[in-house]
Amino acid sequence: MKGKWIAVIGSGALAIGFAVAGASFADTDGTEVKNGTIRIEKQSEAEFPSMAKISMDQAVQKALASVQGQILKTELEDENGFLVYGIKVVSADKSVVDVKVDAGTGKVLAMEKDKADDEDRESGEDNDQDRED
Repeated sequence: MKGKWIAVIGSGALAIGFAVAGASFADTDGTEVKNGTIRIEKQSEAEFPSMAKISMDQAVQKALASVQGQILKTELEDENGFLVYGIKVVSADKSVVDVKVDAGTGKVLAMEKDKADDEDRESGEDNDQDRED
């Protein structure tokens, strides 16, 4: 009887372990910030610079170490409740990569290739043409 209970408890723990592991691996695509070292709660944007532990220049260097290219835009921002530097880099193939760098450690947290501006313009022009007709 005691062995039966151990087996039941063991299989329950195993099932819970698989569920937790599956949930943690499900969203690890590298395009979204899921953690960081500096939490944003109710602070205003004006407080962000004094909260950052690394400089904008240091964040830019980390971004350029991950994606070679030219800097298009830099911004200190709240990303999913964490303070990060959002750095847009234009790579050699003319694609724009949005690199998120932790404002506390300088670690690259996420990278995402932006849509081409031409796609945005074309869809916007199509919408304008539809409204004019």
